[in-house]
Amino acid sequence: MIFFVYILKCADDSLYVGCTNDLETRLKEHNQSRRGAHYTKIRRPVVLIYSEKFDNLNMARGREAEIKGWRREKKVELVQKNKQ
Repeated sequence: MIFFVYILKCADDSLYVGCTNDLETRLKEHNQSRRGAHYTKIRRPVVLIYSEKFDNLNMARGREAEIKGWRREKKVELVQKNKQ
């Protein structure tokens, strides 16, 4: 199974980092359903600005924790560096 670590940009310009095995469904949940994270529910709409793929959940959760520990500037740098 493939897992994704992702960064969302919220309507208030804040960033949210998460992990999922179904990126498309999770993005819809963040924007439309009651199942979205509380943080994003009150900051809708959200836009996917970055994602990484992993082959297992442990690797994805580790990367999620790493990125969550970064300052905003470093997260923005990661996003900018990977834009094409």
